Amino acid sequence: MSPSQPFCIVAADFIKTGGMDRANHALAMDLVARGHEVHLVSHRVSEDLLAMPNVVFHRVPRPFNAQLLGGPLLDRAGRRVAKKILKRSGRVIVNGGNCLVGDVNWVHYLHAAHAPQVGGSVLSRVRWWFQHRMYLREERRALQRAKLVITNSNLTRTGVLNTLGLDPDKVRTVHLGLDTDTFRPATVQEKQNARRSVGWRVDQPVVAFIGALGNRRKGFDTLFDAWTRLHEAGNWDARLIVIGSGAELSTWQDQVTRRGMRDVDFLGHRSDVPDLLRRCDALVAPTRYEAYGLGIAEAVCTGLTTIVSRDAGVAELCPTDAGARLLLDDPNDVNELVNRLRAWQADPEGYRSAANQWARALRLRTWSVMAEQIVQVIQQTAPAPVGAQVGAHRSPAGVSAISDSRGGAEPVSSAAPVS
Repeated sequence: MSPSQPFCIVAADFIKTGGMDRANHALAMDLVARGHEVHLVSHRVSEDLLAMPNVVFHRVPRPFNAQLLGGPLLDRAGRRVAKKILKRSGRVIVNGGNCLVGDVNWVHYLHAAHAPQVGGSVLSRVRWWFQHRMYLREERRALQRAKLVITNSNLTRTGVLNTLGLDPDKVRTVHLGLDTDTFRPATVQEKQNARRSVGWRVDQPVVAFIGALGNRRKGFDTLFDAWTRLHEAGNWDARLIVIGSGAELSTWQDQVTRRGMRDVDFLGHRSDVPDLLRRCDALVAPTRYEAYGLGIAEAVCTGLTTIVSRDAGVAELCPTDAGARLLLDDPNDVNELVNRLRAWQADPEGYRSAANQWARALRLRTWSVMAEQIVQVIQQTAPAPVGAQVGAHRSPAGVSAISDSRGGAEPVSSAAPVS
């Protein structure tokens, strides 16, 4: 693959937070480092990418910060830029159903694999149902059109094959990478200082949960029931911090208040997750569907004992011996989780050793390793003719507001514009 070959990546955001956003950012940075001209069709791009000389940012508006409004605009802009890139023998990478271009589709989350139980008001549930149906339709169309589908786990690959009936030869798995410099274990002194800085007891075990609280996919309800039993049974001196927000946040807060559970703290959405994790001892993730689980991998590599559902995509990289302690067979089984937490309480060193074994396996997968594998897979697949790759616009009539930009009023790239 010659460095002169241009790339276009269509994604909502290229930033360093969030699993999908972080992965897209890492791939873009690697392609830039290889000398490729990289076109980013997106709502947001981080400053470090904008500063690169061979990046062209095609800015797409996201009205009222609403994905439902911004999605069609992203699709429209992506198709327009993709046509020009493909005519130059370049490659185009889209994510799931976000843009109907049939070259490379990198699947981070498969909507067809799971329909979570959604909380909140009736209006919220109706809105979710409408969006879910729309995502299913767009996902199916985009994946069926793709020349190559790259999935972030074998779980996602199996879901794609089972729900969409694609040719197995065109669906390849590349597990996500990791920022091993940012997500590293804290020293004993660092952890103690971090806890003192926020008023936490140095000697109290701290368990973290990370995930949106708008539906039950992440399994917080299972964890809450298990924590309630441990709290009521006594002889349980641990603190639970919940990182995330959503429609059910107030409901869970009310239940904690009614039960007098002073050992549960809801921190809401946070941008300092690496620092928070360094204050913790364990992470619990009884997730019902996790296409990969970058946050789980990050917690493991931060030195946390991480108890997670066996079916999570990231669990595929967990050594068998470590999995016997760390992996849950049933995310709905409260008793299993209670017993696992009790076992961790009784043998923290044994569980820490298992987590370290998993961390060693994960640390082999840097973002550069992931990007190298994605490039190799793309090299092995020739693009389809331009006319067969780009579908008709799905944007609502009259919606066409889109501008190409290299950072707004000031240019941020010296790469040649698409023409």
